[in-house]
Amino acid sequence: MTKAVNMDVQQMGKVAVLMGGRSAEREVSLMSGTGVLAALRSQGVDAHPFDPAERDLVELKREGFARCFITLHGRFGEDGTVQGALELLGIPYTGPGVMASAVAMDKLMTKRIWIAEGLPTPAWRHVHSAAETRAAFDALGTPMIVKPVREGSTIGLTKVLSADQCEAAYALAAQQDPMVMCEQFIAGDEVTCPVLGAGAQAQALPVIRIVAPGGNYDYEHKYFADDTQYLVPCGLPEGEEPTIQALVLKAFRSLDCRGWARADVMIDAQTRQPYLLEINTSPGMTSHSLVPMSARATGLSYEDLCLRVLASAALDNAMPTT
Repeated sequence: MTKAVNMDVQQMGKVAVLMGGRSAEREVSLMSGTGVLAALRSQGVDAHPFDPAERDLVELKREGFARCFITLHGRFGEDGTVQGALELLGIPYTGPGVMASAVAMDKLMTKRIWIAEGLPTPAWRHVHSAAETRAAFDALGTPMIVKPVREGSTIGLTKVLSADQCEAAYALAAQQDPMVMCEQFIAGDEVTCPVLGAGAQAQALPVIRIVAPGGNYDYEHKYFADDTQYLVPCGLPEGEEPTIQALVLKAFRSLDCRGWARADVMIDAQTRQPYLLEINTSPGMTSHSLVPMSARATGLSYEDLCLRVLASAALDNAMPTT
């Protein structure tokens, strides 16, 4: 059971909630940031909104911010760029560090590391054209997923059912990122599992099983629709939840993540083999988001979750004070 947080919020100092940003996920980021900001303020934290799309990050130092809660999603916020700037400014921040954030945002690099570590992930191809997408379809079979390598929230993603869809699928993904990948589709249960902490102390929270209408867990069903089911307890066959939690912890540690993250997993309906899809290093914190839902199942409120994540703020390379 995850315990509630007991801390002196005054020790947190002046906190910037980074939200908005310049990625395709700006709208979701603003929703996440608004929720986190209200939660921190309700607990007495001196928290303030800060949108890097509208203000220079140097102002964080000038205005005396002691730490940052990152609720930016996607590029320029979840990909190591903001993390690197905060390292230079010497301001501790929530979530994984520079390298872990950059690698996790790049689905190809993530897969390469997971394969090297012996962790299961669906077969894939890195493609550079519609013709290569068609060749990948012949190799990976149907259905096939085509998606941008460095984008999230299913933006630019297509589930390809026939070869004549390959050209449009590639074009849609390439609009979001010049790097495009094709991935084998795993038919079965879709689940997600958050992690809190770092290293040996990292803890996997309860697994959530996602049941979307028609199996279509797209942008609309993730953030706005009310007909998607989120099952906690997940109701998987006996023994599967701890297996997935252990797999997700290995995935988290293999990328050297810290603070928090959430891994998405597909379970093959026939073999019951779980496959890692990706890991999100700045998870959503909206009313539809999954980390708060999983945490709540352990008795950890949204407010306490925000405090716990904030307390984990750190630097990769903290310089000694002089």
